Amino acid sequence: MEKNLSQQFKEEIKLKNNDFKDIVFNRRSIKSFDSNVKISHEEMHEIIESAAKAPSSVNMQPWRFVVVESKEGKEKLRPLIRFNTNQNDTSSAMIIIFGDMKCYEKAEKIYGKAVEKDLMPENVKKELMNFFMPAYENATREKMNDIVKIDSSLSAMQLMLVARSHGYDTNAIGGFEEDKLAEAFELDPERYVPVVIIAIGKGNKTSYESVRLDVEDIISFK
Repeated sequence: MEKNLSQQFKEEIKLKNNDFKDIVFNRRSIKSFDSNVKISHEEMHEIIESAAKAPSSVNMQPWRFVVVESKEGKEKLRPLIRFNTNQNDTSSAMIIIFGDMKCYEKAEKIYGKAVEKDLMPENVKKELMNFFMPAYENATREKMNDIVKIDSSLSAMQLMLVARSHGYDTNAIGGFEEDKLAEAFELDPERYVPVVIIAIGKGNKTSYESVRLDVEDIISFK
C-alpha cells in the first residue's frame, strides 16, 4: 500500500534531541527568538500531532490549536498579549491553545474510531457514552471550564517538550486578553476559552536557570 505524505514525513523526520533527561530538565522559557527561523507546516503538524497524544478526561481531547504565524495574524495578536510582544515579534509562531467547552460533541467520532480500530468493543463504547455524555452535557460552565483547561494544559506541556525534541525553544504565556482572543481569531467566545499561548521558535539568547522549591516544601504523605 502506498504511503501517504504524512507517513513519509514522519519517517523522514530526524529528531534533534532524543535525550529524555535533557529535554525535561534543561527546558527553559525563551522570550527572544531568531526571527529568520520558520517552522514548516509539515513539522508543525507533526509537533502538534504528538502533543495531542496527551491524556484527557474520558479521552475528549478538548484542546484546539490556532497557529499564528503570518504577519497579519501576529499583528492581530500583538495588542492582545500585553507585555509579551517580543515573543510574538520574533517567534516562528504563537500557538494559541483553546479549550472546547463542547468537546463532547466529538465523542461519537472519537469512540467510533476506537471501535473501527478494534481498540474497543461496540458495547463498551455505548456503556461509556451513556455514562459520561449526560454528565458533560449537563455540567455547569464553571465545571466544563475546569475540565477543558486542565486537559488542555496537559497538551501544552507535552507540546513544549516535543518542540524541544525537534530542536525548538518555547515560552508559555498566560498574560493575554482572555475576553478578546477567541473572537479576534473568528471563534465563538462562548465555546472556545483561551488556555495558554505557546511561543515557539529557535531561541537566540541564553536563558537563566531557575530554581524550584525543595520537595519537602511541596509534598506530604498521609
